[in-house]
Amino acid sequence: QVQLVESGGGLVQAGGSLRLSCAASGSIFSISRMAWYRQAPGKQREFVASVTWVGMTNYADSVKGRFTISRDTAKDTVYLQMNSLMPEDTAVYICNAQGRVIQNNYWGQGTQVTVSS
Repeated sequence: QVQLVESGGGLVQAGGSLRLSCAASGSIFSISRMAWYRQAPGKQREFVASVTWVGMTNYADSVKGRFTISRDTAKDTVYLQMNSLMPEDTAVYICNAQGRVIQNNYWGQGTQVTVSS
């Protein structure tokens, strides 16, 4: 099993920055990719960014150039640096880990990010 715990969410004004953290524990050797998703009220869960454990990254078009995903393998932690935040970024941000087989998929509890105008 893998457990994921997010932190770093909060309230920020438009144009500001936040850094989210996702700490993984358990059978972390089985993880091949970690990602951030977000879900706003009344909307479907949306892909934000991902990073493989060899450092390859991918971003949604809506956040490209503003957000940066990174990982610290020594700390078993993935980060999401969010700059130039906009009210449209308001959502619960959820950490995801994909194991070596598709059935092994894990989700954190989420952390709230609110961006005011």
